[in-house]
Amino acid sequence: MGAGGTPSARASAPTPAAPHRHRATALHPGAWWLWALSLGTAATRTTNPLLLALLVAVSAYVVVTRRPHAPWSRSYGAFVKLALAVLLVRLLFTTLLGSPIPGTHTLLTLPEVPLPDWAQGIRLGGRVTAEGLTFALYDAMKLATLLICVGAANALANPSRLLKSLPGALYEMGVAVVVALTFAPNLIADVHRLRAARRLRGRPDRGVRGLLQVGLPVLEGALERSVALAAAMDARGYGRTAQVPARVRRTTAALTLGGLLGVCAGTYGLLTAAGGTYGIPVLLAGVVAAVAGLWLGGRRTVRTRYRPDRWDARAWLVTASGATVAALLFLAAARDPAALHPGVIPLTAPTLPLWPAAAVLVGLLPAFVTPAPDPVSTKEPS
Repeated sequence: MGAGGTPSARASAPTPAAPHRHRATALHPGAWWLWALSLGTAATRTTNPLLLALLVAVSAYVVVTRRPHAPWSRSYGAFVKLALAVLLVRLLFTTLLGSPIPGTHTLLTLPEVPLPDWAQGIRLGGRVTAEGLTFALYDAMKLATLLICVGAANALANPSRLLKSLPGALYEMGVAVVVALTFAPNLIADVHRLRAARRLRGRPDRGVRGLLQVGLPVLEGALERSVALAAAMDARGYGRTAQVPARVRRTTAALTLGGLLGVCAGTYGLLTAAGGTYGIPVLLAGVVAAVAGLWLGGRRTVRTRYRPDRWDARAWLVTASGATVAALLFLAAARDPAALHPGVIPLTAPTLPLWPAAAVLVGLLPAFVTPAPDPVSTKEPS
């Protein structure tokens, strides 16, 4: 048609308001991280391979249905490969170094290497039992599931938006990470561009000489961009802080440091069997102290957020679904530990406990209450 183009072309052309609508309906990235970490916490409370496989399936379904079309959202596959590598390495170590679990079902016998007396408790080779491999597989699946849950958070949450949502006390760190994430692709693009230019001129682009002759212009360009960015940030008032009394600064440092130590101690207690009684109270106390310290530290930052992400009802639903899974798995581990930790002596097939499995399915809620990602726009020829 004329200047207006065909009706199909006009219909498929993106409107300027589309990005604003997508940002207004997008879920807060912190909700995705809380949901994924809650699933990972639930995975630490069981070694039942059926429940762990169900947790992986739940996270994978949510990722497949709600992952946006962005380069950073493709990291889920890398975390899955890392989880498989963890499984293989753990089984390999158990095969070569043995297992503390005694067993009667011998699969194979490797040549055993004699070790000196100071290496007692360690062996190389020897009997490989089905009980030992099964115990190693169950234990490795727990770590693999945790890695896959973290990969789901990386695939669903926009890292730039997440860093922009950091508290005011962590503003400088967030800006530094955002700048690093922005400059890294530029450095890679500069390397490819300079190597292509050297090939067109018939000059070597490999080896030590090629690396030096390509690396120096890349570093020079990075330095120029850094100086320009520093000047722009200084012109916009970055780094200027408000006057805060000394007692407030000391209170902020004590609360933040004590809160982080409490979070570390509480997390360690949750991951160990002996620390289940004190893990949750210490973790909650640490979180409260750290949040108070970050709130006080944010008073020294004089800044405003441009179009901040809203924590709406859907974010609460997503966070609550993950927290429900973690809480119910904690309750199941306390009431019926045999179902969540199947034994390997004697070697028996694991069974799927019904109500813990139903609790894991609550983690599917984000696939139904969050908006679907925007489809990839394809322009039709006019």
